[in-house]
Amino acid sequence: MEYLRTWKGYDFDILNELTDEDLISGSYRAKSAYITEKGEKFAKELFKKYGIENI
Repeated sequence: MEYLRTWKGYDFDILNELTDEDLISGSYRAKSAYITEKGEKFAKELFKKYGIENI
């Protein structure tokens, strides 16, 4: 299985909020966070809404 992930160099309050909304997952102590299927779907909807081509 392929996972999309982001490094936790971002604001921890934002990362915690995204985790609470089940858009990313990962340990609060881990250096990386994994984007959930729900998070990927939400991101694709935002790309479409704002006319951004999928990267």
